[in-house]
Amino acid sequence: MQLTTAHLIANPCDDEEDNMAMLCCHSNQGDMFLMTRYPDEDELEITLDGEPSTLDGVKVTLSPTRLLIEIAAADADALNGDDHLEIHHSTAPADLAEVEETLQNILKGTGTYVSQLT
Repeated sequence: MQLTTAHLIANPCDDEEDNMAMLCCHSNQGDMFLMTRYPDEDELEITLDGEPSTLDGVKVTLSPTRLLIEIAAADADALNGDDHLEIHHSTAPADLAEVEETLQNILKGTGTYVSQLT
């Protein structure tokens, strides 16, 4: 599955939401993607078009223009039947550090983060 978005919206620690880490975007086609995790939970939550799914073992790769989310085949219903979601983005380079910090917070202890930023 693929989405294209103007930019990724990231918050590594939302103190108004019990320190939840959150990454989201709205695609050019109007789809919404949201990935969140509270620091005291062992799993993360992915919401695609309003349907939340709780997952662990997620692998996320971030590059300057692409975010790749890979999940277990058994969890494919979270991504409308796909085991990966590729998001093409135009996030400003200055904002990628916050995106990276957010992904590290979300995946710490429950998934794998791969950086292709350098």
